Amino acid sequence: MRKTVIPLVIWYSLALITSCKKKPAAEPQQFITLQSTASFPMGSAVNSPRIKGSYYYQGTLTTEYNSITPDYELKFDWTEPQNGVYNYTDGDFLVAFAAQHHIRVHAHNLIWHQALPNWVINFQGDSVAWENLFKTHIESEAAHYKGQVASWDVVNEAIRDDDGTLRNQDVNPGDGSIWRRHLGPDYIARAFQYAHEADPQALLFYNDYGQEWNSVKLDSMIALVVGLKNRGVPISGIGMQMHIDINADNAGITTALKKLAATGLKVHISELDISVNPGNDPNIVFTSALQIAQAGKFQFIAETYRATVPAAQQYGITTWEFSDADSWIPAFFHRKDWPLSFDSLYKKKPAYYGLLKGLKD
Repeated sequence: MRKTVIPLVIWYSLALITSCKKKPAAEPQQFITLQSTASFPMGSAVNSPRIKGSYYYQGTLTTEYNSITPDYELKFDWTEPQNGVYNYTDGDFLVAFAAQHHIRVHAHNLIWHQALPNWVINFQGDSVAWENLFKTHIESEAAHYKGQVASWDVVNEAIRDDDGTLRNQDVNPGDGSIWRRHLGPDYIARAFQYAHEADPQALLFYNDYGQEWNSVKLDSMIALVVGLKNRGVPISGIGMQMHIDINADNAGITTALKKLAATGLKVHISELDISVNPGNDPNIVFTSALQIAQAGKFQFIAETYRATVPAAQQYGITTWEFSDADSWIPAFFHRKDWPLSFDSLYKKKPAYYGLLKGLKD
């Protein structure tokens, strides 16, 4: 049989045609981050000097997170250091930064028994004067940020740890509330009402700690927020701070999240960090075993939040800062600790990957 011989010029032409055929475009690969993985906003507390002064801080924040909570910039002593004299410079910077980067702002906070300026602590006046002070501050600050923040922690940490009653300076001066003393127990409801009147579109939260380890406080908090809700007070959600350590009881975390979700209000894990040195060991080493335990706890919290809180009530998970370099815990407790998902050089720790795994479907 005679073989067919293809001339060399024709062979080159066929090869050229074949090589010029358009190849199907490769599927774009998604850059995996916390915010791209979560089905709800992922947030962090932030502070303005670090955003202004650190490329690594700003870069990590804008890459991984789509919600921020100002650390101190919106607290009473910062925003109204003198009676009727307001300081919104740092808060305005954070709000503008967030708008530029399409980041949600959860504002923190309007009323707390701490972070008060001296003029409030030393204020002299009757109940009418105290009510005017209280109302004017809430309305002024909420109105200033109207339309710029998505939500507020309106009242922060109003419930005692020991018996679940409201903090009261008359009963417990060292750990009481100046607001309860001068305004009576229903000041919380009025705080929400004043905030709502100043910014009707903002979601309004009650924020506190200890729900995962203190059943008395958990039940008192639920009674408080359900009572407000049933009275028609404009409350939108509950903040569960979650300053915990690697030994935190998983059953307690699960029970708290289920009970908070049963209120029908939005649930925000609002200040999460996980300490690895609750015993204040000065010689502690951040071993692989501690890193793995911390990663597992972050994963458990994310998984349990997704499993127990209905999607419509998931306001998100916010850590209190994101790098160990910026955590409040080492300075406050005077100890070594590594409570967050990025190390002091803004590199991802096992804790980051544990949290990421807990966010995945």
